[in-house]
Amino acid sequence: MERRGFLAASAATVASLALPSVGGAASRQVLKFIPNADLAVLDPVWSTVYVTRNHGYLVFDTLYGQTGPASGSKPTPQMVAGHDVGDDGRTWRLTLRDGLMFHDGESVLAKDCVGSIRRWGGRDALGQTLMQRTDELSAPDDRTIVFRLKRPFPLLPEALGKTGPNMCAMMPSRLAATDPFKPVMEMVGSGPFRFKLDERVPGARYVYERFQEYRPRDDGGGGPEWTSGPKVAHFDRIEWLVIPDPATAAAALQSGEVDGWERPTGDLLPLLSQDPKLKLELIYETGGCMLMRPNHLFPPFDKAAVRRALLPVIDQNEAMIAVIGTDPSLRKVPTGFFPPGSPMASNAGMKVLDGPRDYDLAKRELKAAGYDGAPVALMVPQDYPILKAASEISAEMMKRAGMVVDYQAVDWGTAVQRRASKKPASQGGWNAFCTNFSADELSSPATHLALRGNGGQAWPGWPTSSRLEELRDRWLDATDLTTQKQIAVEIQVQAFEDVPYFPLGTFYNPSAYRAGLTGILHGFPIFWNVRRA
Repeated sequence: MERRGFLAASAATVASLALPSVGGAASRQVLKFIPNADLAVLDPVWSTVYVTRNHGYLVFDTLYGQTGPASGSKPTPQMVAGHDVGDDGRTWRLTLRDGLMFHDGESVLAKDCVGSIRRWGGRDALGQTLMQRTDELSAPDDRTIVFRLKRPFPLLPEALGKTGPNMCAMMPSRLAATDPFKPVMEMVGSGPFRFKLDERVPGARYVYERFQEYRPRDDGGGGPEWTSGPKVAHFDRIEWLVIPDPATAAAALQSGEVDGWERPTGDLLPLLSQDPKLKLELIYETGGCMLMRPNHLFPPFDKAAVRRALLPVIDQNEAMIAVIGTDPSLRKVPTGFFPPGSPMASNAGMKVLDGPRDYDLAKRELKAAGYDGAPVALMVPQDYPILKAASEISAEMMKRAGMVVDYQAVDWGTAVQRRASKKPASQGGWNAFCTNFSADELSSPATHLALRGNGGQAWPGWPTSSRLEELRDRWLDATDLTTQKQIAVEIQVQAFEDVPYFPLGTFYNPSAYRAGLTGILHGFPIFWNVRRA
């Protein structure tokens, strides 16, 4: 906490210093932005991290877009002109709109989209479900995509257009043929910006230039919202500048060296809010849910009893103060396995997270579960402030419960690569890490990646729970909200039994921009529609 106070006090002084590593002041044709972390992985199909997803929406387009919560978070046509549904909901015919082109000059064809959907369907939780329910996926001509389903799946447009990881990015068929469990390195999309691989400086800078051949869709006067509507690029060039140190990032923003900062730390928000040249906007308007993910493949977290034993020491309030600061309006606790206030949220099983924390109880239950004092390898990204804060609090919680914590300081890029390893910690694997999801993605069992219990196909951590999978299937087949809510209660009760992850709370982290920018869209950092006043 003392270091945070020092950063807040010193930021104004640092702002007056030259920042040669950042570069000159931003021009009208160039937008400079500080992302939340280094872009260690480029492939938005392979990776679930948000910095890769945000990069993906610059480079790639999707068949459907998504409106924001105010408009019901509905899917809308994006690359498709429209679709027809027949055979009692078992046949979908999607028609591509005219003029779609990849960055390499080739036209976007239906076969490219079919290959892209198949690859995404091997990675994404909802994509896996869609492909399991698909008898045939084909491209009978250059503009038509046909799904023939085993049974109706009305969430098809939502699946293809959802904003959460993994992104259903359309890419040329030659790239879509890549094994879904291997990242694509060549960035050829059909989105509004091209990725400048030749200007990439890992850990420092990533550059995008406007794709002159991109044709925004014409929505008959309807405006853009989240990822729906026309994607009009007003900047010729977007530069992402990775600045891990919060004080340096604040200084660059205050001095005009950069135009925006995705996630200012909580201790610096009061300072930034007092600067008339800046504005704070809650781009992630639904908030973020922080969690600690255990590795279910190896001891000690391979035992559900060990995972349950930690619940009495999970202090969500302490975790959220560390993540976003003391302002109570920027956090919501307690948070269960569905975000507070979302349609599927309930009080089922929440008693274990309420009230005073019971460290003695946790110690007794850990001993009874057979925990033998083996070190727990916790990956802690040093260059990702909110995850570093959550990780340090999680380490303290485990220590209070009597666990031995092996605090492994890494950079975020290493953590992303390493968490995909299914090796034991002694061979380069891991036992736990902290991360966050946008709350809108955890609001539905359909898109709640961390609640899957499908073992080796699940998101890293790989929990196995046939009961969670059965309940998810029932929820997907439910046709009314009342039934869905009832099933969601059962899902949460089961999740507190299986503990696929430890909920750490919900937080709201405003982004900071120069006051002269207009047209900033919400959902996550989006770079079309933005312009200088």
